[in-house]
Amino acid sequence: MSRALSASEQLRLRAMCALENVLWGNGYTHIAGIDEAGRGALAGPVIAAAVVLPGQILIGGLNDSKRLRPAERERLFSVITYAATGVGVGRSAPDVIDQKNIRQANLLAMREAVDTLPSPPEHLLIDGIDTIDWPGEQTTVVGGDAKSLSIAAASIIAKVTRDRIMVSYDQEYPEYGFAKHKGYGTAKHLDALKTFGMCPIHRRSFRWQRPSDKT
Repeated sequence: MSRALSASEQLRLRAMCALENVLWGNGYTHIAGIDEAGRGALAGPVIAAAVVLPGQILIGGLNDSKRLRPAERERLFSVITYAATGVGVGRSAPDVIDQKNIRQANLLAMREAVDTLPSPPEHLLIDGIDTIDWPGEQTTVVGGDAKSLSIAAASIIAKVTRDRIMVSYDQEYPEYGFAKHKGYGTAKHLDALKTFGMCPIHRRSFRWQRPSDKT
């Protein structure tokens, strides 16, 4: 894949392999990057993904999902799914988020993502500061979706998977506009909440009032 890439793009991608390179150099061959999507939304599940990439593979355009346009995320979703050694996805529904809190629900989704990989990884690279309840070796990486190709790949899988779920919910609850804001607290979403109240996929434990609405 690297032959069609510009020299600058190859350099950028190789720089994002630094964490993986250290692990590969220490004999690890099955490294899973882990990230989540939807942690700060007011509605819908939190989705986590675990992605194991083959060593030294360079996928053009691969980056933190937040830095990519939707069409590019969709393209990379297909490329990653095809090229990866393994892809796993985990999900925590709104009721789990309300019962356990978003942090714990997120960690449960991450563990499920690891458990659904086709074979157990040797080491985890996790975006953020929290390790998960898993017996193997793991490394947390603050801002990892911009520092690790494996985590960046996981961020795209998680984001696209969740966006597709929220688009499907838009057909069931069209008054909220989930297809556009994906459950995040935009002005239109807050207006819909004020008008219609919460629907079954809203997180009851999350505050959604605007500052001007509070007494």
